[in-house]
Amino acid sequence: MYEADTVDVVVVGGGHAGCEAALAAARMGLETVLFAISLDSIAMMPCNPSIGGSSKGHLVREIDALGGEMGKVIDQTYIQTKMLNTAKGPAVYSLRAQADKKKYQEEMKHRLELTEHLRIKQAEITQLLVEKDTITGVVTASGAVYHCKAVVLCMGTYMMGRCLCGDHVTHSGPNNLMAATHLSENLRQLGIRLYRFKTGTPARMLKSSLDLDKMVPQYGDNHIVPFSFTNRAEDIARDQVLCWLTYTNEQTHTVIRNNLDRSPLYCGVIEGTGPRYCPSIEDKVVRFADKKAHQLFVEPEGENTEEMYIQGMSSSLPEDVQIAMYRTIPGLEHCEITRFAYAIEYDCIDATQLKLSLEFKKIHGLFSAGQFNGSSGYEEAAAQGIIGGINAARYVQKKAPLILRRNEAYIGVLIDDLISKGSKEPYRMMTSRAEFRLLLRQDNADLRLTPYGYEMGLIGEERYQAFLQKREAIEKEEARVRKVLVRPSQEAETLFASCGSTPISSGVHLSDLIKRPEFTYDKLAPLDPERPDLPEDVREQVNIQVKYEGYISQQQKHVEQFAKLENKSLPEDMDYANMQGLRLEARQKLDAIRPASIGQASRITGVSPADISVLLVYLEQYHRTHRQNQEQSL
Repeated sequence: MYEADTVDVVVVGGGHAGCEAALAAARMGLETVLFAISLDSIAMMPCNPSIGGSSKGHLVREIDALGGEMGKVIDQTYIQTKMLNTAKGPAVYSLRAQADKKKYQEEMKHRLELTEHLRIKQAEITQLLVEKDTITGVVTASGAVYHCKAVVLCMGTYMMGRCLCGDHVTHSGPNNLMAATHLSENLRQLGIRLYRFKTGTPARMLKSSLDLDKMVPQYGDNHIVPFSFTNRAEDIARDQVLCWLTYTNEQTHTVIRNNLDRSPLYCGVIEGTGPRYCPSIEDKVVRFADKKAHQLFVEPEGENTEEMYIQGMSSSLPEDVQIAMYRTIPGLEHCEITRFAYAIEYDCIDATQLKLSLEFKKIHGLFSAGQFNGSSGYEEAAAQGIIGGINAARYVQKKAPLILRRNEAYIGVLIDDLISKGSKEPYRMMTSRAEFRLLLRQDNADLRLTPYGYEMGLIGEERYQAFLQKREAIEKEEARVRKVLVRPSQEAETLFASCGSTPISSGVHLSDLIKRPEFTYDKLAPLDPERPDLPEDVREQVNIQVKYEGYISQQQKHVEQFAKLENKSLPEDMDYANMQGLRLEARQKLDAIRPASIGQASRITGVSPADISVLLVYLEQYHRTHRQNQEQSL
């Protein structure tokens, strides 16, 4: 080994988590090095080349609101964009964009290269250096020692990676890149518990071999909504590419059923646990045997390639079975497969070993983020990455970590779920996991989180001042519409009739009309002559805040109740093992996870309401004893 360098923060891994972690730490002024096994793997999309989607779009906008980069990069490299779930309420609207896979990688890598205080290096990290339970550095495969004050582990699916396609097994990371084969054993020696998880990806096909006329074309939205709050729709508008929709059928399912004995998933070759909410096609056919068809989206991998991605049909079946299976599908009868589908197994950690800051409880200065924490998806990874990078920097700066609560962000829900409950399978973010989702909409992520980004040093002064002006404009306009009185008139009667709304016989406040289902703030503009000229994002907020005022107010009351338990902090030295009244399972879980608050304790699987009552009694006794000891010392 030889002494290579001394830095503040080392980030291990250049995936979506690693990119956000490294950018955050460097932008906060810390000398940072990002290590990737291959620099060609930086920001790679080995599975679906898209960003966002249901609940995931929320995460991307929250990353942007904190000062992260994912939203800005996809805005520059998308080839099709859609707002999903618009038939439902705004709480579940989710933005999704199909990316140009190569351009996204190139753009993100270039931004890393241009960032002050950040260096990127191609090397495999094989060992962590720890002294007195504190991280002191890392060692590369070539023996270079980098001393540092904090490390963020973002290895994704590379740890002891193993790709499977039938009985053909390749010891590699995703997309046939080299796996990380040494660090797992080092982590075990440091007392870190590892799991074995599995995920997968579908085949890619040559566009010219597909009969697109047999599929249903899928168009992007005419109205563009940027992911980044720094962008305007007109600045990123462009011609969008087409995607297509097709379906599996009984013939497809028969091919799969007849070859289950050749699937590594069903013949015991795969050891890892796969994702429940993104299963392989053979898993879908077995688990949902009553379904006659499964939808598939055929999407381009980029503008300068003819490869098409078959979303919804990941598999680990042998190549010959894949050919037979895919060719039963309308439009794919003569498909030429350029890359066969495969499953990938990898090592990841039990995330209950982490604090809510994403720092390991037993090793000071060692943080972990992304799929290595047992989550799935680019967006979940990036969301953890920016928090891991921020908190690694805050640790070096000897400042308190940034911890987002469940009522503040989907990021808070994601991290709290992983740390408090753990996951026996790759964790996927969903809107249903957020109990305060009406408050955590994707449209108001900046209003919730930009002040945090500014405080952390990731939001510049110009952007912050623009944010303050937007927030003030929303508040002023909300107050104004509550005072505006709309009186009966011919113009009002005509508008009400055209919208199928009950006419008014006396003056009604504009805010009350906005609350009617058939109206919006913009639709009522003809009846509001004093209405100011406001940007679209301000008008959107006024409409939502006024229209859903009752529901929002009700959820705010629930937040207040939630906050009471969150504010009851639990001491780190609480003796759960000897706490009388707790059930054995609760003692074991509480002792292992060491929750930060009564609220977090209440969400731990295996801790009952009765156990929480016992905890509250002991907490009061603890504080009483502490006060008495302080009085005696005085």
